[in-house]
Amino acid sequence: MTTSPATPHPDDLRLFLTVVRRGGFSAAATELGLSTAGVSKRVRLLEAQLGATLLHRTTRRIGLTAQGEQLCLRAQPLLDAMDDLVGQVSAVRAEPRGALRVCSSFGFGRRHVAPALAALSRACPRLTVRFEVLDRLVDIAAEGYDLDIRVGDEIAPQWVARRLAANHRVLCAAPDYLARRESPRSPAELAGHDCLVVRERDHPFGVWRLQHAQQGEREQTVRVTGPLSTNHGEIAVDWALQGHGIVLRSLWDVAAPLAEGRLVQLLPDWRQNASIWAVHAGRADESARLRVAVDFLADWFAAGPNGPCR
Repeated sequence: MTTSPATPHPDDLRLFLTVVRRGGFSAAATELGLSTAGVSKRVRLLEAQLGATLLHRTTRRIGLTAQGEQLCLRAQPLLDAMDDLVGQVSAVRAEPRGALRVCSSFGFGRRHVAPALAALSRACPRLTVRFEVLDRLVDIAAEGYDLDIRVGDEIAPQWVARRLAANHRVLCAAPDYLARRESPRSPAELAGHDCLVVRERDHPFGVWRLQHAQQGEREQTVRVTGPLSTNHGEIAVDWALQGHGIVLRSLWDVAAPLAEGRLVQLLPDWRQNASIWAVHAGRADESARLRVAVDFLADWFAAGPNGPCR
């Protein structure tokens, strides 16, 4: 009689998926707080339990076998469904459990998303939050993220998105810069100024698309240049504060220096719409932890840049 392979433990499946997502044992061990040898051993035990080789191992990289690819495709939905089922039938349904993988951009992620996720973790101790900041547009499903917290209204139609807060980007510069250079009187005049260009995750480099504050259908696109550019919004704001040029940044990022007079808003009739969104691959009501997380973040960001616990 043929013996069927034992059913693997969910934690071992999660560990295997982390190895695949991180591209190796060492990176997975760092994320999980385990030793590289321990992670490698548990994957080998999983392979022995299933009676299948899941990974091709070389000195530099790992690759998935055909069996490993099948496990990856099937394991994550099963684990998510298990967590959601437990959450739905448990007496602590309001307290979601399982892993929540979240990503965002550098500056906004550090300043605004990270505190929100820390508060979410305190409120939901059975939830394990994994947060990464990236300088590129993310394929949420392919890269294994549950949520992408984005600033900007250009969202591909295949994603589900919930607006967490209204927001827009404004033009501003330091008084020192304006003492040397006359303020622009129209968007077209920005082309003749030192502009601090930020390489956004999903925007053409050096192209500022502006909307009229009172006439939303009225738009103007300006190609700008300057001696300084970066892929980090906080660096661009620091340069603006030092008088190096004009910056186009989220009101959430520059509200304080504008209120303090360290920055001056320019062309106040012109802005770039850039609301804050929670973006994910499926319906939030299909996942207890995703639903609770999105609701929590919506309440958090509704309080504005100076909201709860900030």
